[in-house]
Amino acid sequence: MRHGGDLISYEKYYDGELIDFSSNINPLGLPDGLKEELIDSFPHMTSYPDIKYRHLKFSISQYLKCEPDNVIVGNGAVDIINNFILMFPRIIVVLPSFSEYEERALIYDKEIVRLRYKDDFTLDIGSIEKSIDPNSLLILGNPNNPTGLRIDKETLINIYQIVREKGGYLLLDEAFYEFCPKDYDSTQLFGKEDFKNVGIIRAATKFFALPGIRLGYGCVSRDMAERYGKVELPWSVNSLADRAGRYIFECKDYIRDSQAYIEGEREFLLKELNEIKGIRPFPTHTNYILIKLLKWKEDYVFHFFLKRGLLIRKCSSFSGMDDTYIRVAIKDRENNLKLIQVFKELERSI
Repeated sequence: MRHGGDLISYEKYYDGELIDFSSNINPLGLPDGLKEELIDSFPHMTSYPDIKYRHLKFSISQYLKCEPDNVIVGNGAVDIINNFILMFPRIIVVLPSFSEYEERALIYDKEIVRLRYKDDFTLDIGSIEKSIDPNSLLILGNPNNPTGLRIDKETLINIYQIVREKGGYLLLDEAFYEFCPKDYDSTQLFGKEDFKNVGIIRAATKFFALPGIRLGYGCVSRDMAERYGKVELPWSVNSLADRAGRYIFECKDYIRDSQAYIEGEREFLLKELNEIKGIRPFPTHTNYILIKLLKWKEDYVFHFFLKRGLLIRKCSSFSGMDDTYIRVAIKDRENNLKLIQVFKELERSI
C-alpha cells in the first residue's frame, strides 16, 4: 500500500461499501455551495484556464495574507514537491515521512540524504545542521505524515536559521495545516523575511475534501516563484480546480466549523484508543493517528479490519517504519465509533 484511498484494490475483499480510514479527508465533506459553483463553471470548460492563474493566485494570497507574486500553484501539493525536487541536486529527507519525497528524488537521480526522527518523532537539529549545504533542499512535513506531529515554533525557527546561514533551502509540506492547532502560521512567520530560503506548500485536498480536484498552492519568494515558473508545466491546474480555489478560501464558516469538529473528534478518538490493550496510539496535531501494534503485525490487523468493512493504512511502505505500525484517519462520530468497535474486537482476540 503506497498511498491511502485505494478502495478499488480492496473492494473485492468485502461485500459492501468500505469505510476508508486510509485517507485523511475532512469528514464534513465539501463546503456548502461548491457543487453549484462548479456546475456553473461548466460552460468555461471549452476554454483554457488562465495560464498565469491571476484570479486564483489573488484568492490564495488573500487567504494566506501574502502577495500574489509570492503564490505558486500546482496539480496537488505533490506536483509542487516534484517541481522543487527537479530544481535541487541534493535532497534531504527525515524518515519516516511522505514517500513521494524520496520517490521523486530517486526517479530524478538526485543525491539523497536520509536522516531519522528521534524516538519521540521530533527532529534532531544536530543531524540536520551537519547535512545542509548550498545545494540542499530539506523537505519537512509540518505536520509530518505519518507521525501527525507539527514542528514546534522554536525548533522551526532554529532550523530555518541553520538552512539560511548555510545557503540551503527549506521546503515545508503543510498539506494538513488547517487541521492543526493555531499556535503559529509559518506563512506569517517567514513572510517577514520575504520567504528567503523557505517555501511553504499547502493543499485543498485534505481540509477542503477535494482529493479529486487536485489543487496545491504555496508561498515562496518572488525570485523562487520566477524560478519555479521555469520548471512547472503550463496549465498544471485545471479549470475546475481554478474555480474551486477561488471559492473555498472564502468559506470562513466551513473552515471554523471543520477545525472545531476535528479537534473534538481527535480528543474523543485518542481517549478511546488509549483504552484499547495491544496498541499504542501516538499524540497527533492533525486528522490522523499513528498507532504502534504491540501484539500483531500490520497485515493481520489490516485484513482483520478489511473483513469488517474498514480500510486502514499499513505503514511499512513509509521508509523508516516497520510492519508494526498502522495509521487511521479521524472521521465523523458514527464512523469513529465503528473503528473503536473493531479495535475492541481485535483486543478480545489477544
